[in-house]
Amino acid sequence: MKCNLRGCASARVSLYAAGALAVALCAASHATAVEPDIPRIQAKAERGSIQQEIELASAYFAGHGVGRDEKQAAYWYEKAANSGDSGAQLQIGFFYEAGIGVERDPARAARWFERAVAGGSVAAKVNLGVAYMWGTGVRKDPEFAAKLFREAAEKRNGAGACFLGNAYYFGVGVEKDMDKARHWFEVAAKKHDPQGEFSLAILLLRQPGQGDEQRAMKLLREAAKSSYVAARHELALQLVRKPEFSSAPQEGLEQLQEASSEGFWKSTVVLGVLYREGRGVSQDAETAYLQFRIAALQGGDAATKMVQNDIRALEPALGSSRIERLNEKAADWMASHNRRLEFIRYPNGGRDFPTFALAYPEEGIHAGRIYPVGGSEDLPGETFQP
Repeated sequence: MKCNLRGCASARVSLYAAGALAVALCAASHATAVEPDIPRIQAKAERGSIQQEIELASAYFAGHGVGRDEKQAAYWYEKAANSGDSGAQLQIGFFYEAGIGVERDPARAARWFERAVAGGSVAAKVNLGVAYMWGTGVRKDPEFAAKLFREAAEKRNGAGACFLGNAYYFGVGVEKDMDKARHWFEVAAKKHDPQGEFSLAILLLRQPGQGDEQRAMKLLREAAKSSYVAARHELALQLVRKPEFSSAPQEGLEQLQEASSEGFWKSTVVLGVLYREGRGVSQDAETAYLQFRIAALQGGDAATKMVQNDIRALEPALGSSRIERLNEKAADWMASHNRRLEFIRYPNGGRDFPTFALAYPEEGIHAGRIYPVGGSEDLPGETFQP
């Protein structure tokens, strides 16, 4: 069966399906836009200044004033963590969870999160809760995880509220309760947590009431502005179906292109459908084929299965020479768009330096890679323009 918009919609990102819980990212300490005085910072760090240890770690991680070196970043974060800084403890815990600059060690990550919690870090409670939710580095204990999420939420932590909402939504660690799920998603959204905004929007779309649809669209826009890629995709789908909600011409198409460039293969599939059918764009078999081929490369077996009939249906009209050229073009595009990103400019919308991109967690890992973004080869690539 060919992929159509209805079929693609059924593949939308849902409210935290089983593998989607990601450890909350502790952003590195912000450097200023001015080039740091690395010799001075290093000298003070070597004399035991915790603040300079953290600044040096951040500089190495971002490649700001010094060559980018994840191992050195981890080394200096761990030095500061051993000196008792709870922010550094949270950061090095994330590094051990994701395997950034160090060998991946979930048990060691959990111990650092525990130390950060003891030092007063609310964000570390969320990370530690995720570890207990999945049993990564600690015994699996969803009830304790929910308790940690609640404690973080009650301290006005948006991520904690969102995770607690998910616990109630799925009935994991607590009794399933949709009213409580919505309450905690509301709390997360009020704290401008992008995942909370997204989750509340999906809940409103699934349980529509008076004014809910318009509010859901507003929430999706807010989450998309925070560069939550799943929100870009869902917003685009809603705008394609209901263009009357668009705030600008081609808004839905632009959101799909952004999400596609960030590795969200389902958005690439929808782009293929639009070009195949000529919906909101000029009908173009070549561009449709190219998008379907890129989606297959982005999404592996799942995406290939979804688009294989579309590709076969388009092949006779294109001919072997054009197909070969388009396959090469898809491979070239993928070479510069080879990361599947969950967030860009996390957590402060790019207002602070350095800016980060957070990749989706790999299978069996609940923390994504983090990449500094700032005009280097670490940029995920330009938005695809057909």
